[in-house]
Amino acid sequence: MASIVKSACPLNCWDSCGFQVTVENDKVIKVEGDPSHPITKGKICGRGRMLETRTNSPERILYPLKKVNGKFEQISWDQALDEIAYELKEIKKQYGSTAVLHSHDYANNGILKNLDQRFFNAYGGVTQLYGSLCWGAGIEAQKWDFGDAYAHEPEDVLNSKNIVIWGRNVARTNMHFYEKLREAKKKGAKLYVIDPLYNATAKVADEYISVKPGMDGLLAAGIIKEILHLGLEDREFIDHYSYGFEDLEKLIEGISIEKISEMTEVSVKKIKLLAKVFADKPTSTFMGLGLQRYKNGGNTIRLIDALAAVSGNIGIPGGGANYANLQVGQSFDVSNLALSERRSSHRGFSIMKQAEEVLAATDPEIKMIVVTCGNPLTQVPDSSIVEKAFSSVSKLVVIEQFMTDTAVLADYILPTTTSFEEDDLYYSSMYHHYVNYGPKLVSAPGEAKSDLWIWTQLAERLGFGEDFQESREQWLEMSLQSLAENGLTIDELKEKHTLELPVKKVPWNDYQFKTASGKFEFTSMNKGEEGQLTLAVPEESKWNNPLLAEKFPYNLLTIHPLRSNHSQNYHLYNKAPVLKVEVAENITVNKQLQEGDYVRVWNNRGEVKGYLSILPKAHPNTINIDEGIWKRFGGSVNNLTSSGESDNGLGSTLYDCLVNIEKVN
Repeated sequence: MASIVKSACPLNCWDSCGFQVTVENDKVIKVEGDPSHPITKGKICGRGRMLETRTNSPERILYPLKKVNGKFEQISWDQALDEIAYELKEIKKQYGSTAVLHSHDYANNGILKNLDQRFFNAYGGVTQLYGSLCWGAGIEAQKWDFGDAYAHEPEDVLNSKNIVIWGRNVARTNMHFYEKLREAKKKGAKLYVIDPLYNATAKVADEYISVKPGMDGLLAAGIIKEILHLGLEDREFIDHYSYGFEDLEKLIEGISIEKISEMTEVSVKKIKLLAKVFADKPTSTFMGLGLQRYKNGGNTIRLIDALAAVSGNIGIPGGGANYANLQVGQSFDVSNLALSERRSSHRGFSIMKQAEEVLAATDPEIKMIVVTCGNPLTQVPDSSIVEKAFSSVSKLVVIEQFMTDTAVLADYILPTTTSFEEDDLYYSSMYHHYVNYGPKLVSAPGEAKSDLWIWTQLAERLGFGEDFQESREQWLEMSLQSLAENGLTIDELKEKHTLELPVKKVPWNDYQFKTASGKFEFTSMNKGEEGQLTLAVPEESKWNNPLLAEKFPYNLLTIHPLRSNHSQNYHLYNKAPVLKVEVAENITVNKQLQEGDYVRVWNNRGEVKGYLSILPKAHPNTINIDEGIWKRFGGSVNNLTSSGESDNGLGSTLYDCLVNIEKVN
């Protein structure tokens, strides 16, 4: 008999939805939204619904696999774990524990996914990744400005007179916020969308401002310049609650609004309009992740933060420079899980440059890579170098559910469970402040095991099994210790399935910032010359590299797909996906291209081929190819992207990418 059970979405996206899952005969039958969830209210996206297909797919890896003479053979768990543990022991003995690289990302959320850190710390400490392909530059930028990256709670947007959505297509990536925007509009708020692409969110805006990719920070500087020219700045905030404003003033004086208009390709008229919008507070700003995926990405977020500060929109209801909401994740005691004090050695590789660093590593060389929660062969930039690096090590171990591009290269594949086959806690670090409980609903197929089971078994073989003796319930309790002081317990969460976390709903409303000065910092006090704002533009642009821009005249964006969480679902579509190359209309004229043409997109790093589609109203000279497409479907678009790092070293430059295009037979 079928039963309907409350659950939660594990995908690491903005919405972190509540589910109602239909289960019958130990099988997930259907995934729908939970109407009682306080934020998501019964609506879920296609990516969430695909979790049923993912759980039940016949393509799942069901048994441990070992590559023998270039082909995978099924082996027992005992053999796989014994052999991997032996390799880990020998590598540590001969080369030291940092000869192991743990390559990981966070496409799936879940508190207990952090136990991989506990395992590698108890092992002695390995080479770990730092930075983020997704949002790292912006997080670091807001820490320089505010001391941390906090956002207003969802309902607060209803207090806004004006709402600016900057580089963020919430209709695709944050559907419940999209509904909230429509509600705010009905209450009289004006909606402004700034983006190189005329997307579904732009269609409902009162005003759409098309900006050249990567020039958002310069546009913010132009708006600040006009605010100061009109005398509309918030002098009380600037004089009493900020540091370094004189540096910003001096910077702005050095460029004309006409020059800014030329470089951003936004008219002076629209720059002046936006100045009045920001001054007509409360104006809330919601930034996307793409606009910080450039060499100048940190500086871009900092200039938009500065705009919110100059206009007096920090710390007030209906305002905010909303990028991420780290206070949600900070509610949990994840450090209790990590066991960091057990780490005796450590080395860090940039997540962006992990491939180059593997190839260049000495003292020690990388002998083993263990991949969890990711598909780096598809997702890490400059894919050809990534493939070379991951093929170069003695042993590649991949914990996976499917034969991804990365798994194909593995020496061992360990089959892991889906979220419906284990219990965990899930939350969003970007939007709302509720934690969701996802219970185990069905048995795992074949011999698939949870990540935690795998770490526990390996720990026993390596001599530190006592560090993994707790039950899943005890691990969850451990992560909620500080919340217990606020009356939030695992028992209550299991009963209610969703609990509100104790966060500041209007951050910085007391004007007490977590910076060195205790103020909002236009110039970061502790960063020396690097702490000053600049008028930086993308590395790959005619302003920084005219010869490159002449050879490759088009900006490539690689936005999130509509139906797949990064690379997770492409192989599950009813119809095999094809690589779609979306281009601005002026490119079709320049290159004499037509809808449906088979085209090649290339630069000095590589190429991809796919079918052309025209993007209406996209900014001139802009191309988009959705990220995450597997090699067998024509990807990865990361054959084209750079593994460079953002200006503050913690973000990617995935969008800082120039290409050319031509029709091919």
